[in-house]
Amino acid sequence: MPVHRLQVPAPLQLPFAIGSFDAVGPLSRAAFPHRHTFYEIVFVTGGRGAHVIDLSRWELRPPHLCFVNPGQVHHWENATGLHGQVILFTEDFLLDHPGDRELLRVLGERPWFSPAGADASAFARLIADMEHEHRTGQEGFASVLRAYLHVLVVRAFRLAGPAPERPEPSGRPAQVTRDFVRLLARPGPEAWTVGACAARVGVSVGYLNDTVKRTTGRTPGQWIRQTRTHEAKRLLVRTDLTVRQVAAGVGFADPAYFCRFFRRETGISPGAFRRGSGAMHHDYRVPSLAHGEPQA
Repeated sequence: MPVHRLQVPAPLQLPFAIGSFDAVGPLSRAAFPHRHTFYEIVFVTGGRGAHVIDLSRWELRPPHLCFVNPGQVHHWENATGLHGQVILFTEDFLLDHPGDRELLRVLGERPWFSPAGADASAFARLIADMEHEHRTGQEGFASVLRAYLHVLVVRAFRLAGPAPERPEPSGRPAQVTRDFVRLLARPGPEAWTVGACAARVGVSVGYLNDTVKRTTGRTPGQWIRQTRTHEAKRLLVRTDLTVRQVAAGVGFADPAYFCRFFRRETGISPGAFRRGSGAMHHDYRVPSLAHGEPQA
């Protein structure tokens, strides 16, 4: 199955793109099942046919707001006259609002909404403002886009309403897992190793490994590597710290070892990530959508 990665053109080189279906290109209305390594939000204002996401088929009765998360399989089925806006971005674009990852995960489980009346008008205005900000590229536009995206995600989450009720895990294993995840939300030296986390949570390393793996499907080591990588990305993008200082900030005494760790987790070096090239070497090619008129 095809896996699409995001490639955004110069001069902006942001891991973000927005535009109409025509402007973003033919892959935005692909009729074959495929996955993304990035997020996609679609605001459909016109068209007929259906959108298939994972195992669900959604008939087009615009307006619709649709969320597709990395890894989900989707395609358009017999779609004609498709109109609206497409927003594409990677997880790196969520550095200012990391909590949005969880909201997007939930939205991806219930990906299809039909805003009506004032809600539809509000989403249309917000997305139009995002598109204008991206196209004109004025000073500070990247932070404005991140703020707009945060507002869009939160408002969509409100519109979705309460999630279907699920039994809340209970007992000692569930509490240990919750304590572990909360600990990772406060990055620091106490959260950089499984042993340190186990000590802070008050259990043995073996118990923490078994419990977290059983309740989340991922090992504590995998959780910690993701947390350290995300914090390193934040420091590389949001500060002027040297790579050596960033390495120390996420618990690596040896900058060379940190560079090997970062490359293993992300596929690129810290320097390349900071320069923005990490968002470029992918295969979902978005036409130039900024600093001028969109190109089909």
